[in-house]
Amino acid sequence: MLVSVHIFSEGSSNGVALYLLEAHERLTATSLQQPTLCLLPQTVKHPLCVKHPPSVKYARCFLSELIRKHEAVHTEPLDELYEALAEVLMPKEPTQCHRSYLLPSGDSVTLSESTAIISHGTTGLVTWDAALYLAEWAIQNPAAFAHRTVLELGSGAGLTGLAICKTCCPSAYVFSDYHSCVLEQLRGNVLLNGLSLEPDATAPAQHPGHNTYDSESPKVTVAQLDWDVVTAPQLAAFQPDVIIAADVLYCPETVLSLVRVLQRLSACLKGQQAPDAYVAFTVRNPQTCQLFTSELGQAGIPWEAVPHHDQKLFPYEEHSDMAILKLML
Repeated sequence: MLVSVHIFSEGSSNGVALYLLEAHERLTATSLQQPTLCLLPQTVKHPLCVKHPPSVKYARCFLSELIRKHEAVHTEPLDELYEALAEVLMPKEPTQCHRSYLLPSGDSVTLSESTAIISHGTTGLVTWDAALYLAEWAIQNPAAFAHRTVLELGSGAGLTGLAICKTCCPSAYVFSDYHSCVLEQLRGNVLLNGLSLEPDATAPAQHPGHNTYDSESPKVTVAQLDWDVVTAPQLAAFQPDVIIAADVLYCPETVLSLVRVLQRLSACLKGQQAPDAYVAFTVRNPQTCQLFTSELGQAGIPWEAVPHHDQKLFPYEEHSDMAILKLML
């Protein structure tokens, strides 16, 4: 049922709640009450949601919308709904919340994220739409990552990488970012999802944690990576078979930095099989996307658009214009 997949991301609060309830519009007035009751244990009362609560604001918006839908066709109030809403009326919104996503395998990914889009001077503490889009594509194309070493540039909260680690059987996965707060949150999210962290020279002390996966679990590293100063030997040490990045084309400066680091990766990995590279992005500003493809051309990096996939697993804006480019390094 889509409800259990989509409830946990508060992306656009009421918009997501409305999306969740579209399937119930077709129900008759006499048949709505039972499905409404069934929604609670699959959403705000789901064990994942109870253990790792989503934002207070999102829970309020979702329950208010659910109550409105119920009241539109019933005169009798549903006590369970009002009791659930009462539980989230008083608490203040914390600076951190959880977002959990159910995967097709039945496993889940849970992230601790900032409740603010911009926090500590970075946008990397929340999940952006292209990360969800790239995770969907990866889940549908596991062979692209199976038994391979994956380097992710600009991992942010870690959704894409965690989904790949749990569904695509990579042999090793390197999450990377630059901001210290993003790296700290990344390490926490890796451990929150039952994966162990390999030691990394650039990382501070590890969180305590236990690997709940078997011996075939990928070797996971969180690395600090500044695209503007990283050297070719440092990049070569990662030995990636696959390079990915999601939602990192948000301004011209980052576009230029990304192309430079891709050039360095291409140069330092010559003499071995060229890695596959995939960059996913939301087309917010066409000029920024055009700058990226233009800079790729000047850098001598061919590319092709990956066909859009049909199956939507995660919640993001329905009309977002998103794309994935495959680069030939």
